[in-house]
Amino acid sequence: MVELFEEELNMPDRKSSKGNQLKFKRGEYWYKADHLGYEGLVEYTVSKLLAHSTLDGSEYVDYELDKISYTGQVFNACRSADFTGGWQLITLERLFKQMYGMGLSNMIYKIPENEERLKMLVDRVEDITGISDFGKYMCKTLAIDALFLNEDRHTHNLAVMTNGKGDFKLSPIFDNGAGLLSDTNLEYPLDQDYIKLMNKVRPKTFCDDFVEQIDIAERLYGRAVRFDFGYNEVTDIVDKAEQYSEEIRHRVINSIMQMRRKYGYMFVTGNT
Repeated sequence: MVELFEEELNMPDRKSSKGNQLKFKRGEYWYKADHLGYEGLVEYTVSKLLAHSTLDGSEYVDYELDKISYTGQVFNACRSADFTGGWQLITLERLFKQMYGMGLSNMIYKIPENEERLKMLVDRVEDITGISDFGKYMCKTLAIDALFLNEDRHTHNLAVMTNGKGDFKLSPIFDNGAGLLSDTNLEYPLDQDYIKLMNKVRPKTFCDDFVEQIDIAERLYGRAVRFDFGYNEVTDIVDKAEQYSEEIRHRVINSIMQMRRKYGYMFVTGNT
């Protein structure tokens, strides 16, 4: 466990629709405290399962479990190494406000057709930044969100990186902690049927259906990521998270396996 202090509190421009987690920066590490349930467990689990995919390790943020003490309270948490390397993370919401005087979220929802919303997002980002294949990047992100039920991928936690000299590059994929029914305080109580709860989860990127989002992205930009994990890999990862109750760990395992069955086409093999 690490004790953190107010001067290390760092709340960047990455808002959540459910309020912000406590975030801290100490040295080369970021720490995030659980806010509404078991977000740290989800960040850790998703990042470890992304190692069982066609993504390169540089394409996503790797998280480890931790505990933090702050103002006398102890929180379950996760930590990640600072990946910026002297570059600055800028959210798409902020980037669009700087360029157009209007946030990306408002621009998206002025467009009636979901496919046109994603095309606008991708085309404008590529025009502003000079980054090519941002559509592939969105495909990867939306596939991860669908598979792990991340309901909080909005314009404040989609980002690119800039060096402040007019150069831009892709950011690794981050902030997956709102997935897998982690909000046990408000939306997904532990005493309710997780299957029924899973059917309630809705994305917030450019439409309210995970299947439609990934179908549109893959139709426009092609399939961009494949996965290769099954029950053994999932349980090996989740069972190491002993700071979380057995009930929580079982729900995470069961939710992942349910989504693995739903999106079987995303997997390299039939391994279950």
